[in-house]
Amino acid sequence: MSDTTKIKAKLKNGIVEVKALASHPMLSYQEAERAKKEANFITYVVAKVGGKVVYEASTSQFLSKDPYMKFSFKGGAVGDDVEITWKDLKGATDTSTAKIK
Repeated sequence: MSDTTKIKAKLKNGIVEVKALASHPMLSYQEAERAKKEANFITYVVAKVGGKVVYEASTSQFLSKDPYMKFSFKGGAVGDDVEITWKDLKGATDTSTAKIK
């Protein structure tokens, strides 16, 4: 698990806004075929705060290289850790954390 996802989380008016940038090549089937490589893209993303899921998404090859994700939720507090985990088509995972400011 390497921290290859950059995360910014800010609390404003009771709502936490999270911005995350994942470092991943995101090769779709078509791009992989042209490059003579194996397709590989993020297929699942989950974000947790205090063990509680605050964001969850199944994704597909439509996302661009180094995908940017933005979401918001209620219930976080300054100093809480936001943990984002993603899994790609080949089964590799990455978990990164950041504190809510």
